[in-house]
Amino acid sequence: MRRIQLYDTTLRDGSQGEGVNFSVEDKLLITRKLDELGFDFVEGGYPLSNPKDFEYFQRVASLPLGTAKVVAFGMTRRKGVTAAEDTGMRALVDSQAPVVTIVGKTWDLHVFEVLRVDEAENLAMIADSIAYVKSCGRRVFYDAEHFFDGYFANPEFALRTVTAAAQAGAEMVILCDTNGGRLPEEVAQAVRAAREALPVPVGIHCHNDCELAVANSLAAIAEGAAQVQGTINGIGERCGNVDLVTVAANLKLKLGHDVLIPEGVARLTELSRYVYELANMNFRSSQPFVGTSAFAHKGGMHVHAVNRLASSYEHIPPESVGNTRRVLVSELSGRSNIIAKTTKYRMENDQALMTRILERVQDLEHEGYQFEAAEASFDLLVRKVAGLYRAKFERVHYRVNVETNESGAPVTEATVKLLVKNQVEHVVAEGDGPVNALDRALRKALQPHYPRLAEMQLLDYKVRVINSTEGTAARVRVVIESRDGEDLWSTVGVSENIIEASWLALVDSVEYKLFQDEGLPADAPRESAVAK
Repeated sequence: MRRIQLYDTTLRDGSQGEGVNFSVEDKLLITRKLDELGFDFVEGGYPLSNPKDFEYFQRVASLPLGTAKVVAFGMTRRKGVTAAEDTGMRALVDSQAPVVTIVGKTWDLHVFEVLRVDEAENLAMIADSIAYVKSCGRRVFYDAEHFFDGYFANPEFALRTVTAAAQAGAEMVILCDTNGGRLPEEVAQAVRAAREALPVPVGIHCHNDCELAVANSLAAIAEGAAQVQGTINGIGERCGNVDLVTVAANLKLKLGHDVLIPEGVARLTELSRYVYELANMNFRSSQPFVGTSAFAHKGGMHVHAVNRLASSYEHIPPESVGNTRRVLVSELSGRSNIIAKTTKYRMENDQALMTRILERVQDLEHEGYQFEAAEASFDLLVRKVAGLYRAKFERVHYRVNVETNESGAPVTEATVKLLVKNQVEHVVAEGDGPVNALDRALRKALQPHYPRLAEMQLLDYKVRVINSTEGTAARVRVVIESRDGEDLWSTVGVSENIIEASWLALVDSVEYKLFQDEGLPADAPRESAVAK
């Protein structure tokens, strides 16, 4: 099997995705993480496009990178000027990036209708740009924009453009499905033609507009492509780019190719979540290989089989990509699910207890609870049914008040009265809304007794109406996602009153944290979840 280069463009192409915005610090952190895992190339951006990218190239030069080569990205020279006179060309060279990727036009439609130049000038723009950057001592890749659309519209024209790039000094020509609209068999056909025509290796760069970017990239590899360009988690413009996480896992685990460092594939889940965190994006639970649902089992028959032979319902071991198996609990669950979830309590041989837990789950789900997305609440339920639960505090009462101030802006205040370790705590706190105010008041009352609560933060808050036919009297389900420096967990609360449902989920979240911390010395270190 071959070594396949992985070229990451998260910091440039990925940042063009809707809602994605990386700071310079974010870009430097992601560069270091990609280097740790053994990515071959990290494209930092276009040095002339904005001050942020300019600063990135100034600062990344001092990073002690091991495997990754930093790449500057830019377009061919403008029409009618020499490459040496073009400000974009000079910016690429001045970036001091050891590798430069130049993108040029392949499709005759773009050449004639967008650039408004003839074929000879387009070929000269490609060749001049590559030759200039090469003469300045840089390695050069050529991105053939719209190669596949161009090839199927006018194959001779498209092949002349990539041949010009290779003859001018590009060490690799990357074939781009820029519109993301081609099928795997079309990609394979065009890659074969390009390889036959070119004296240099080819790479592949796919967008995901038909959700075929991974399939198209693997089809190109099967035809001899030596490099895959893409982004982490597939972020990018429109429907995104090919997901290099999925590509890397397939190349290594399914096809046996050499990618990343030896342990790199086993850290793909870590990498995926790291980038999600820095991009301030929610994890995609159904993401192949690394999603939280990728190895989640709900049906009782499935769980029974997985407990006996994991490969019966899992195509790879989850740990091979740094993920974990999850057994979900719901009204569809059988005893196998309950047994799998309670092994840490060593109660799996108590069949009567397993039955009581299952019955309690089914009763609560009939009321509107869902535990498959609230495993921390399920953990507390098991403790209660098994007699292992001891309340960390008791609620006396709470009150939430919302009113407007003099300027008409809403002001929310929560008052909470608790009994904690035989001591009454009566506190008040303001917040951005009822839930935030309750959260602050609850922490304010408990933190003097449980200092580790300072590590905890609320990440996400979801509300769903369960019985919408009841109108404003409908029951609602609230799911809260929380984290500390080490763990991530979810809890659930259900009530006709949205504040009470939120309170129930908040209390479960806090109690789960307190149970997890039991037995830890006061000065026990906590590893950052982002750094994991």
